[in-house]
Amino acid sequence: MIRLTAARVAGLVTAAFLFAAPVLASAATWNIDSDHSSIGFKVRHLMVSNVKGVFGKVSGVVNIDDSDLSRSSVTATIDTTSIDTGVAKRDAHLKSPDFLDVAKYPTMTFVSTGVTKGSGGNFKLMGNLTLHGVTRPVVLDVEGLSPEIKDPMGTLRRGASASTTINRKDYGLIWNKMMEAGGVAVGDEVKINIEVEMTKAK
Repeated sequence: MIRLTAARVAGLVTAAFLFAAPVLASAATWNIDSDHSSIGFKVRHLMVSNVKGVFGKVSGVVNIDDSDLSRSSVTATIDTTSIDTGVAKRDAHLKSPDFLDVAKYPTMTFVSTGVTKGSGGNFKLMGNLTLHGVTRPVVLDVEGLSPEIKDPMGTLRRGASASTTINRKDYGLIWNKMMEAGGVAVGDEVKINIEVEMTKAK
């Protein structure tokens, strides 16, 4: 039988800590800065042009493990009432039950389920998007992570850009009108561009 003296136990604990320390040090929690983040989108209008808009309020937590991105995770909440296309009448229609129905669904959420590395620091972020009461898997193409920088107030920051495309009808957003020429008022595909700035949690 092996007897563990107090000194030996202390030595083992110290060794275990030193072994784990590099892994723990590489993982960090970051908070999404809503004032410097946005969820942009683009959709075809009358099949002749694109209408662009943005959701200006997004919050969430990003856990980043730079040594192994597969252990990173993201949870984000987007305020659907913050939609802005630059036209008040159109925004009101998009907030109505014809589209987002923000009175019933004031937020949409994204919860990551996995990360796979790509080339040149890029990677794919898999997750579940819940929109209009429907949850479906999506894949975000992320253009890498910026290095950490310290702002004038001493806060550590970093950012990322990502994109994906969804079909709005997959989420029950089926409103449309047929045009005289046979086209439709609104396209089904919605291209999404994400700009996120984060502050390191203390």
